[in-house]
Amino acid sequence: MSAVDAQIRPFNPQAAAVQLMVSWVMAFGVFLSGFVISEPAPYELLMVGQVALWFLFGLKISRAVAPLLALLLVFNVGGLLAITVMPVILTEQVLYVAVSIFLALTAVFYAAVIEDRPQRLKLIFQAWVAAAIITGMLGILGYFHAFPGSEVFTRYDRAMGAFQDPNVFGPFLVAPMLYLLHGMLKGRLLESPLRIIGILILSFAVFLSFSRAAWGLFLFCALALVFVMLLKERTNAFRLKILVLSLTAVIAMVMALLVALQFEKVRGLFETRTQLVQEYDGGHLGRFARHKLGFEMAMEKPLGIGPMMFGKIFPEDEHNIYLKSLMAYGWIGFLSYMALIAWTVVMGFRYLLRERPWQPYLMIAWIVLLGHMLIGAVIDTDHWRHFYLVLGIVWGCGAAEWRHQRKLRHGRIREWAAAD
Repeated sequence: MSAVDAQIRPFNPQAAAVQLMVSWVMAFGVFLSGFVISEPAPYELLMVGQVALWFLFGLKISRAVAPLLALLLVFNVGGLLAITVMPVILTEQVLYVAVSIFLALTAVFYAAVIEDRPQRLKLIFQAWVAAAIITGMLGILGYFHAFPGSEVFTRYDRAMGAFQDPNVFGPFLVAPMLYLLHGMLKGRLLESPLRIIGILILSFAVFLSFSRAAWGLFLFCALALVFVMLLKERTNAFRLKILVLSLTAVIAMVMALLVALQFEKVRGLFETRTQLVQEYDGGHLGRFARHKLGFEMAMEKPLGIGPMMFGKIFPEDEHNIYLKSLMAYGWIGFLSYMALIAWTVVMGFRYLLRERPWQPYLMIAWIVLLGHMLIGAVIDTDHWRHFYLVLGIVWGCGAAEWRHQRKLRHGRIREWAAAD
């Protein structure tokens, strides 16, 4: 028997069936992340059991994923320490930290399953697109009161789909939109009409969320994706295709926006939301004044003030993930969060343009992560389920690259040994 034959593993149909089943269960979990009308949502119930079972039955955390686990662990230790300085510890504060720990474990879980089998990335994004299209359509139909009871999918006259907050609903749709946009720019023209329809649905749903953070995230990520793809592609013909199709998509979205603005209800709220400073932003204790006071308070409270306490002191919550890290997780949590973000961004950037099967997914997740860093200045993201999914995707792709490089090194060592 040759060395090559010895390395060939016999096909095990039972093992293949189990792998397929667990991958589909994982994808179903991603799908459920788009439906959070009440809490605990079905996503939490499925993921708690799924994460426990995967690790119980041998899912390993490699050296490439271990830093993600360590940094998220330190971040949540900061949250636990912040609870100790509270005069009265309530159940809701303990539950808040418990949810933070759970979400951190989901990020590690996604990173580990992607490293184990990078082919799962396609299934993850397909499930995310399916959830986004459905919840986006619910938001659109709810906004226009298309059927009795549809107002449950709106809040403050803003679309929120199967979410509890339009400000979470809008950003959730951005990564699936980028996936469809990338497929349109890279794929066959015959498949473009379906992708364009999906892009229009998601774009319109983001618009009707009337979330300025979601609008900014949408525009930044779309432009960044086109820019990175232009950098990556070397042929002028392909670059021209990207520019033409991008322009076509922009024209289609502008036309859809003009049609939407013909409705008085849409136009009125659009004019209000496009004002640079909203009523709740300015004033003595407006959003920006609270940010200033909060950062000053952080200088005096190294362990923070505890989760959910900022909103009891001031009229509103932090609405700033960096301030939230200081207040709810203390300086320990803040520094670990900043280290996590910096590490993730640098790692993703190193591997961004390498020709790998997982490169498109890494590119999309990395761009979305950058966008979330920007909107984090005006919104809290520490309990957004899809934010931890994005973290897991970037780290999973980074771990897959680490494993790939290790195999290449071992292959070269064997070649040198054989030559000697």
